[in-house]
Amino acid sequence: MTFQDGGSFDSGRVRKRTGGAGKAGGVAVGGGLGIAVIVVVAQLLGVDVSGLFADSSSPQSETDLVGCETAERANADSECRYGWTIESLDAFWAATLPEQAGVAYTQPGAVTFSEATTTGCGNASSATGPFYCPADETVYVDVSFFGVLRDQFGSSGGPLAEEYVVAHEVGHHIEQITGVMSTADRSGTGPESDSVRIELMADCLAGMWASNAATLPDPETGKPFLEPISEADLADALSAAEAVGDDRIQEAATGSVNPESWTHGSAEQRQRWFMTGYQGGTFEQCNALTATTL
Repeated sequence: MTFQDGGSFDSGRVRKRTGGAGKAGGVAVGGGLGIAVIVVVAQLLGVDVSGLFADSSSPQSETDLVGCETAERANADSECRYGWTIESLDAFWAATLPEQAGVAYTQPGAVTFSEATTTGCGNASSATGPFYCPADETVYVDVSFFGVLRDQFGSSGGPLAEEYVVAHEVGHHIEQITGVMSTADRSGTGPESDSVRIELMADCLAGMWASNAATLPDPETGKPFLEPISEADLADALSAAEAVGDDRIQEAATGSVNPESWTHGSAEQRQRWFMTGYQGGTFEQCNALTATTL
């Protein structure tokens, strides 16, 4: 999906962090596509991933995400696209959440980082990929993950694929502020586990945003953020959802599939739940924790 002139971006909405390399610590997050890819593969292959996480003692610098003020930049630069997507998600959920869930929307923090970062959930490196931390209610994205998703895990790429990832992580924030995440038992694994249900719900919530993003007006300008979604855009988003399905990752890593170790859901489930939201699903219909079947 392409951002169009008429939207706006507040450079202070997203914080940009740089620096901080190291090999200690780890993250305990509410959900993350990057972690799905990296940790699941590592567990299956018996790989030690301790070196992928950051040392909290390493220095970092933090600034506003500047240089992203125009739609042209949002369409050309993944960090800028992240920032504009967050703004669009803010507008959508501020209008939708009180009506559908009876809860006021509070904006999540948003950070773009490279090399490493510290979070309320622990320390992370670029290898961690995008994730949401419930402890500080912040979305963390290293945009280099989008290249990994495309080049190593078979996603077709494209703007809506990147926007889907961001919308999924904000979906975890919606779960957090509505109390859904706190009611889930995320310690288990398996095709019916709450761990899977939380991820499928975030996919569905991402689909809800995508179906409205081209008609949703920027509250600052009254004009929509995005141009209408195309079939190619939608295919890109579904390709990204497929690429991070547990079965797809397991088969690529080992040649076999073990549903009892799933934490995020199959490729088919992830695509289907995204489409549930995209095809007019509501917050309640997206609540996979209460679903009788997944």
